[in-house]
Amino acid sequence: MGTILMAQVMGAVYGLLAVVFGAFGAHALKKKLTPELLHSFETGVKYQMYHAIVLLVLGFNLSFDGPLDSAIVNCFIFGTLLFSFSIYALCLGAAKGDKPRWLGPVTPIGGLLLVVGWALLLYSFVSNLI
Repeated sequence: MGTILMAQVMGAVYGLLAVVFGAFGAHALKKKLTPELLHSFETGVKYQMYHAIVLLVLGFNLSFDGPLDSAIVNCFIFGTLLFSFSIYALCLGAAKGDKPRWLGPVTPIGGLLLVVGWALLLYSFVSNLI
């Protein structure tokens, strides 16, 4: 699958799942999660939706003429997966009384990939100015 199509497909998948997970959190989890866990779950949904939109915009606007564009898209795809989905798993695990400790470091790795994706995007814009 080409990078443009991957950005578009994953943007649509992440957007779809963000709506589903947001509704799930607002209705099914409202009584099962503490307010703090529900807030964390909602943070995962928000970041997932933000990056779904970014992936769609990039998929329709980047030229994809070099490895930098692919790196940006991959950072957003894998960063979102690691960041948001580890938060979901941690919240759902905590609600069941099971806290998968191995997931703890996954969230910041996902966040770091998102930061790197944004930094690379900024670099691509600034390098075009020079």
